[in-house]
Amino acid sequence: QVLLVESGGGLVQAGGSLRLSCAASERTLSLYAMGWFRQAPGKEREIVAAISMSGDRTYSADSVKGRFTISRDRATETVYLQMNSLKPADTAVYYCAAGVGGYSTYVRTQGSEYDFWGRGTQVTVSS
Repeated sequence: QVLLVESGGGLVQAGGSLRLSCAASERTLSLYAMGWFRQAPGKEREIVAAISMSGDRTYSADSVKGRFTISRDRATETVYLQMNSLKPADTAVYYCAAGVGGYSTYVRTQGSEYDFWGRGTQVTVSS
């Protein structure tokens, strides 16, 4: 069992930036493919961005492409989601997820492909 902990959420005005961080209890994130998901009230959970275990392949949802960037730091075993040009539509609880196994270059875009989830961090963007 891997415990994932997200941080960095908060309240920001439209056009602002936030950086979310995800760390694991056992400092083993280099062994997992990682993803960021979000869920807004009354809506289904959706993929935001994902990164392969190797770190050289990433995916961004169309709704955040050009504004959000996922990255991973192997030295600190941390995965980041840099969010720029935030919009009120980005308001949601953001979850970090880790997926075990598979090819190191594979990017997982489905929630069912992930094995461990954090408890989430709230991001609220005011207009």
